[in-house]
Amino acid sequence: MMRAAVITVSDRVSRGEATDTSGPAAVGILDGLGFDVGDPVVVPDGIDSVAQAIRALAATGAQLIITTGGTGFAARDLTPEATAQVIERPAPGLSEAMRSATFGQNPHGMLSRGVSGIVGNTLVMNLPGSQRGVEESLEVVGPALRHAVELLQRADSDHNTATAPDE
Repeated sequence: MMRAAVITVSDRVSRGEATDTSGPAAVGILDGLGFDVGDPVVVPDGIDSVAQAIRALAATGAQLIITTGGTGFAARDLTPEATAQVIERPAPGLSEAMRSATFGQNPHGMLSRGVSGIVGNTLVMNLPGSQRGVEESLEVVGPALRHAVELLQRADSDHNTATAPDE
């Protein structure tokens, strides 16, 4: 089974002043997609806290890391900057697909600055901090996630088990 982890990025949730709804929503959706995923890890907003959490979860073998929150325009919304410090290779198509799917439906979707990329053999994706944003985003990219993780793990997948034409 493929291992996923969810990081909820929120000052208020980390201080116990708000209830996390986006993290548990991500966990439920990923579980439905066949990922082994535990409870969300909650960290405060900020570059260091987010970057450290991503590094730690990647080091423990998470093959997919989803962050929720910290992708907007507020001064403490620094999740994309933290993720950019950690990833080694960008995967912009995932973030572009999530943003484009909301055009015409949710005017705030275009305000997400989330990024996606690869650290080692772990896929990292930034999602908005609302439950609705998580659901909309994972609905778009969900069908591609298992294949993406398989490719990163060098496991058999439809892509790398196909017979290549003779050159």
